[in-house]
Amino acid sequence: MALLRDADFNSTPTKEEEVRSKDETDPSEPGLNSRALTREELDRPGADRALVSEFKQLKLEREAQKNWDLFYKRNSTNFFKDRHWTTREFEELRACRQFESQRLVLLEAGCGVGNCIFPLLEDDLNIFVYACDFSPRAVEFVKQNPLYCPERCCAFQCDLTKDDLREHVPESSVDVITLIFVLSAVHPDKMKLALQNINRVLKPGGIVLFRDYGLHDHAMLRFKAGSKLGENFYVRQDGTRSYFFSKEFLAELFEETGLQSVANDYVLRETVNKKEGLCVPRVFLQSKFTKPSQSQSS
Repeated sequence: MALLRDADFNSTPTKEEEVRSKDETDPSEPGLNSRALTREELDRPGADRALVSEFKQLKLEREAQKNWDLFYKRNSTNFFKDRHWTTREFEELRACRQFESQRLVLLEAGCGVGNCIFPLLEDDLNIFVYACDFSPRAVEFVKQNPLYCPERCCAFQCDLTKDDLREHVPESSVDVITLIFVLSAVHPDKMKLALQNINRVLKPGGIVLFRDYGLHDHAMLRFKAGSKLGENFYVRQDGTRSYFFSKEFLAELFEETGLQSVANDYVLRETVNKKEGLCVPRVFLQSKFTKPSQSQSS
């Protein structure tokens, strides 16, 4: 787990932003041990029973795309660091080829500004990436990147809960789908719709690689009263929302969509800011799900 450093902003980040900017730290980096959460930390989310009003919740749902677009307008490409850890953490990005020269077809659902896809395109010359995001502004940042090449990458705007991916991606054509800090931003009532959508373009035998917030992560514990939208579901100051997953909830969600669990467990780490003497528990959920081949499903 990487140390918590000063965030890469043009302006001074809030504490909420600083924690959020480290959500994607390298899970395979050695040097820090995890610690058990205290009883107070475990009980804190349940103690907050007051929910945001139904009127505000409906407004947040209507304005979800606008809020993410404003997020990328404020931060452009400077908020998250590039994810150079994905090929180390998810060996399927290399191992799922049937033969060495096979071109791997990847869909990054929720690509942001390309922090995952561009390291992959640099690292693997035999890969084609479909990349989509809820925010039109984020997609434009992807297309403006000097590494963007239409021969190797196709980026497009998409609401995974209602826009059919097959308008851009051929059905059953994708070897690997990545869902990295994406599903947490979707309303829990619509998560199944998003998974059904990605399932349609995944090949039989293809795999979904998932990493997102786990239950009792420090980002969850930091929310103040008045931020709770529902069980394990919160709104940030900028209007973007986040869900915190239990592995049981996630497994059931994928299984109901016809995707089988290969691995599904918590990644427990501590994030440290030595300058401020801050040490906080991070809890992520890292999982792999596969689409049964025809022989398995028959």
